[in-house]
Amino acid sequence: MVRMRIGMEQVHYAGDLVDGAMMLKLFGDVATELLIRHDGDEGLFRAYDAVEFLAPVQAGDYIEAVGSITHVGNSSRKMRFEARKVIRLTGNPDNPAEAEVLDEPIVVCRASGTCVVPVDRQRR
Repeated sequence: MVRMRIGMEQVHYAGDLVDGAMMLKLFGDVATELLIRHDGDEGLFRAYDAVEFLAPVQAGDYIEAVGSITHVGNSSRKMRFEARKVIRLTGNPDNPAEAEVLDEPIVVCRASGTCVVPVDRQRR
């Protein structure tokens, strides 16, 4: 699991919106940790099978990205990912820094993909 606050430096669109590629970057970090824990090597991300952008991400949001290995092949590792908004700014014009912890996280992105760890680099 990776959790980060989205800052103004990540804003790409009007309305303080963040580019969806930021979620894929987080998924890449989650995948790297999963591979290190499983194989002792960072491996390489081969391909995404599916990516769904489900809700907007804005500056001030806290995003939590999680993942799991769903299938282990000889060198391939299929994975599933989900990114959730867990804190957001309230939009109060009298207090622009006011934020709220969400009772129910909002799923902002889901994806699945395949990573590869060469056999000679796998922990035995």
